[in-house]
Amino acid sequence: MRRLPVLVGAIVFVDTMFFAALTPLLPHYVHTLGLSKAGAGVLQAMYPAGALVAGIPSGIVAARLGVKRTVLIGLTLLAATTVAFGLAQSEWALDLARFVQGASSAFSWTGGLAWLVVASPPGRRGKLIGGAFGVAIAGAMFGPVLGAVAAYTGTAPAFAAVGALALALAVAAWQMPAATPKAPQPLAMLVRALSVRRIQLGVWFTLLPALLFGNLSVLGPLRLSALGWGAAAVGATYLVSAAIEAAWAPLVGHASDRYGRLPPLRLAVLGSAVVCAVLPWPGAVWVLAFLIVCGGFAFGSFWTPALSMVTDEAERFGLDYGYAFALVNMAWAPGQAGGAAIGGVLAAATSDAVPYIGLAAICLATFVSLSRYRETAAPLAAER
Repeated sequence: MRRLPVLVGAIVFVDTMFFAALTPLLPHYVHTLGLSKAGAGVLQAMYPAGALVAGIPSGIVAARLGVKRTVLIGLTLLAATTVAFGLAQSEWALDLARFVQGASSAFSWTGGLAWLVVASPPGRRGKLIGGAFGVAIAGAMFGPVLGAVAAYTGTAPAFAAVGALALALAVAAWQMPAATPKAPQPLAMLVRALSVRRIQLGVWFTLLPALLFGNLSVLGPLRLSALGWGAAAVGATYLVSAAIEAAWAPLVGHASDRYGRLPPLRLAVLGSAVVCAVLPWPGAVWVLAFLIVCGGFAFGSFWTPALSMVTDEAERFGLDYGYAFALVNMAWAPGQAGGAAIGGVLAAATSDAVPYIGLAAICLATFVSLSRYRETAAPLAAER
């Protein structure tokens, strides 16, 4: 059990490191390839689009072939396409490589988190998921650094190193013992699970922060660049944001185990509404950078309690954890893609204020709707 959280943490670390590496590189690709703001949004959206397409297949593979093989598929695809992304010299090649990387992410996250949750008691689930997310966010911290380095040294050598690391993790995963399902669940179980109200709620709280982060990942770095900051300063902003989020994830996970999943979600959705309402207006670059950091903290507070809620309800319903995390991928992917693509298009057609204020309104409506829900017994209390 001690080795497994380390392996899963390393897998999500590498995955999020490459995902976040694009953020400081967006101005670079805008200048070198002539990408428009909408084109930058499409490039950001290709990764979650790939995760969406691979969401259900990753769940089927985990439920039928086991979590280890699911992880190995994800890491192998990541290694190959990361090198391809580093060598790409055209917009269509970047989009294609980014799409397949998103598909690899679906397999890595579905297999890795299902592998971890199977081995954890419900009363520690939030803490373990929070720990994995903390490590993943640490990968997001190094991602902008990797992107800033790649902007100066070239993308090929920087991303080739990430591909080599993914292959090394595949070797480590191959050597780790894992059970293979003896009686795989039919896909119909996944369809029936979508009718469970609290699974729907957990899925929504995975989609919503993805929308928020997707929008911020496009508009944030482009606005910082427009105000005079280069790739290194943009990368440093997101590094600070990710550091705070990484330290917070295990704490909010423990709080969700102790007090229930809904209290931290209520605070997250209210804080996100406030941040989105003020993000479009600063004209001073340091103020904008501070608000981006606040946004990362507020948006990142959703993940651990939302995923813990999905796994809690999947266990009550009898749903395989591979299918449960397939649902998570299916929620995160359209949110991240929609936030990036729609946010970029709306901002290009109108102004940055339109997507930000729209997301603030969605957060406020969600906060009001939560008044209908009551918390079930906190996982730690129920376990005792």
